[in-house]
Amino acid sequence: QHKALHAPWLLHVEMASVAAKKHRQGAAELAADGLARFHEMGIQFHPVEPAPVLSLAMHYQLSAYDAAYLWLAATIKAPLATFDAKLAAAAKTHLASL
Repeated sequence: QHKALHAPWLLHVEMASVAAKKHRQGAAELAADGLARFHEMGIQFHPVEPAPVLSLAMHYQLSAYDAAYLWLAATIKAPLATFDAKLAAAAKTHLASL
């Protein structure tokens, strides 16, 4: 069964940042391929509400960027996929409390 992918709008900027880094490292083709694959993933993007994101960032000592992903997961009542241990721990605690 196919699961829908959701992300805050800031993922666009994060992907551009990774692509820029790859370009600087001499991997322009890899950057272009990565952006094309990103576009094909069919991710549903959401605007972020700054006040609750700030609250989560302060409560769990996360960056605002990471807190945006946590806020979105809580808002749409979806699991959060991350390799970041601190964000995963915050998600486990916060999402279980909903």
